[in-house]
Amino acid sequence: MTETEPVAFPQDRTCPYHPPTGYDPLRTARPLTRIRLYDGRPAWLVTGHALARELLADQRLSTDRTRPGFPAPTERFAAVRNRKVALLGVDEPEHRVQRRMMIPSFTLKRAAELRPRIQRIVDERIDAMIEQGPPAELVSAFALPVPSMVICALLGVPYADHDFFEEQSRRLLRGPKAADTQDARDRLEAYFEELITRKREDREPGDGVLDELVHGAADLDRQELISLAIILLVAGHETTANMISLGTYTLLQHPDRLAELRADPALLPAAVEELMRLLSIAEGLLRLAVEDIELDGTTIRAGEGVLFSTSVINRDESVYPAPDTLDWHRSARHHVGFGFGIHQCLGQNLARAEMEIALRTLLDRLPTLRLAAPPDEIPFKPGDTIQGMLELPVTW
Repeated sequence: MTETEPVAFPQDRTCPYHPPTGYDPLRTARPLTRIRLYDGRPAWLVTGHALARELLADQRLSTDRTRPGFPAPTERFAAVRNRKVALLGVDEPEHRVQRRMMIPSFTLKRAAELRPRIQRIVDERIDAMIEQGPPAELVSAFALPVPSMVICALLGVPYADHDFFEEQSRRLLRGPKAADTQDARDRLEAYFEELITRKREDREPGDGVLDELVHGAADLDRQELISLAIILLVAGHETTANMISLGTYTLLQHPDRLAELRADPALLPAAVEELMRLLSIAEGLLRLAVEDIELDGTTIRAGEGVLFSTSVINRDESVYPAPDTLDWHRSARHHVGFGFGIHQCLGQNLARAEMEIALRTLLDRLPTLRLAAPPDEIPFKPGDTIQGMLELPVTW
């Protein structure tokens, strides 16, 4: 650990695809530093790549946010900290039971099987944009509806309800007030309570993941099922929507790299990994030490909060030379944009497929795509939520 004046965490980015300039001291103080959370509470921040992968696999760090002392990066998070969160917010052995039930629905094979459906959804959204004509607002016209439609189809959630759950997801993740976050969680729980009841009464179950859980997962009680449905729905569209919007913005800001992709589409899988590394939209993974952890003369004490800055970790120059540069030719597969260890993102295969198809098709069908506003006037999300664009005006 390097002793420095504690940096406030989280902070807003000044450029949507670069870490906040206020994090510069963290980049020179790797791999572990002290930070100050919104309420003044101190915590540890992991900033080194090797240490991050080591600690994200260490079960002495708990993800159970209902534990006393679990770190809260915002007042909104603190307001719902007592609510159980499936998968992301449970430890072993409960986590293993939940994940094992979900793995068959999110394998590489399953993602490959879904590619034709994803392609149809992407084509339909671009058809609608072309029919309406330029300009367009890409978040609402494309980046958000594509993953929303995909996750609804996969889970068996009616897409007709997308306005409701997209709005509640926004309030859950961005508030703006703690009361908004609490109310959004209440509304989502009530929605899934009703949907699960309807699915249990269906004599002919649908083929969605939620239908399979309702009719086949005897190990899950009703509240666990609701919690699982919420995390799959919210995480399943919010993260990918932000990657598509911010990824498109970043590509349009790097015309030379964009030209490379247009000239050689085979680079796209590598480009998706590099964008995941560079953009690091899921900032500030949260853990609580449940035992003392000794690290080269530094001790993380039981009861202390530990956070992981993915944007700083993924720019560790000992792993990624010239880390602030967008480079399709580097190997970025070991980034922690999807996390690491037992809680590594369950939906990463699906997310990769969606991003590849969405970006490739967008670039192919709209070859003159460009921003329709000055870059510094386009609003993006604050640092205390998943990073991405609030709006993305484009033309072609």
